[in-house]
Amino acid sequence: MSVQSVVRRLTAPDIRARKGGEPIVSLTAYHAHTARLIDPHVDFMLVGDSLGNVMHGLETTIPVTVEMMILQGQAVMRGSRRALVVVDLPFGSYEGSPQQAFATAARVLKETGAGAIKLEGGSRMAETVRFLADRGVPVMGHIGLTPQSINTLGSFRALGRDEASAAIILEDARAISDAGAFAIVIEAVSEPLARQITQEVAAPTIGIGGSSACDGQILVLEDMLGLSDRVPRFVKKFADIGPAIGEAVEAYASEVRARSFPAAEHTYAPKKT
Repeated sequence: MSVQSVVRRLTAPDIRARKGGEPIVSLTAYHAHTARLIDPHVDFMLVGDSLGNVMHGLETTIPVTVEMMILQGQAVMRGSRRALVVVDLPFGSYEGSPQQAFATAARVLKETGAGAIKLEGGSRMAETVRFLADRGVPVMGHIGLTPQSINTLGSFRALGRDEASAAIILEDARAISDAGAFAIVIEAVSEPLARQITQEVAAPTIGIGGSSACDGQILVLEDMLGLSDRVPRFVKKFADIGPAIGEAVEAYASEVRARSFPAAEHTYAPKKT
């Protein structure tokens, strides 16, 4: 009799318990097949609203809808077994009130089966983070450069590089950590500030353009694989598979035009009678 091993999926409390311990590894995921590939190697996958840029060619994440997030969240859940799956709440789906945020978060968790949601904003979102956490919704925060605020920020740039702005971001981190966020993404802030936040807040910090001192790191999968045309300074390309895909498609096109593909081994012979 065969015994099938049971793989326990990581949870938000598991991630929170890693504060100050073994670094937390994370990547974005939007598809079942890429989720399956990265699942053995990461602690959580973020179904980020960056899917608007990566999958749909949008200039910003602003047009991304709840329905888009749910569809890709479902795909990532189907493709993974071990990693915690966190789904972004898109712009306009949670900022109105804690009640709006709860309704959106509840729908996302119910329809995807994911284990947590992520929302952007610091002190201004602390009440909402507490409201959700008190009602059983695990919340990952996101401070520093918050892409959903691009129309206010004016451009994608590093923040917290002077004392005044650093103080605001530090207070943001304290506020949402104290409100009950189980982890906090820190994006594109000065290295000393990311290090200080990590030392001073109870929630694990997940850096993306932060510091190696953060409790964990996250990157957009397509960026670190070399599939994106433009990447921020904080991205390291761990592979460059974009050109390899182009070469493979070029070879395929050449063989199709030469009628050398499909060859006999790629076709079906009639059944013998």
